[in-house]
Amino acid sequence: MSIAQAMCTSFKSEILDEQHDLIADTLKIALFTSSASLGEGTTAYSTSNELANGNGYSTGGETLGSKAITTHSTTVCFDFADPTWTSATFTANGALIYNSSNGNKAIAVLAFGGDFTVAGGTFQIVLPAAGTSGIIRID
Repeated sequence: MSIAQAMCTSFKSEILDEQHDLIADTLKIALFTSSASLGEGTTAYSTSNELANGNGYSTGGETLGSKAITTHSTTVCFDFADPTWTSATFTANGALIYNSSNGNKAIAVLAFGGDFTVAGGTFQIVLPAAGTSGIIRID
C-alpha cells in the first residue's frame, strides 16, 4: 500500500460541476497509517486503514476551520487553519481532506513521506500559507 500526494481527480471534475462549496460545506481531514492506499484516484473518505479512535484521535478526523479563498496575482488559493491533535499518541503516514457535507467526497491526499509519531504531545500538520504554494490552488 502507499499514500501519494495528489489533488483527487474526482474533485477536479466535481469542483467544475459545482458540487463543492469550500466555504459553506464542512471539510475534514483524516489521518491514515502506512497500510492505506490513497492517491489521485481516491474518490471518497473511508475508514480503511484510518488511525484508530482514541489516543487523541477521533475517527473521521478534524473539521477544518478558518477557511478562506484568496487571490495572489493570477493564482487563487483555498486555505484553512493548520489541523492539530492534542494529547496525542499515534503514528500517521498521510491524510485525506474530504467534504463531509457532500457524501464524504475526496478533495486531496497529503503524503507525509514516512511515518510520523507523537507520544503524549501535539500532532500538527503545518500547511503552506495561501499564495503560490497553497495546498488547493488554481494557477
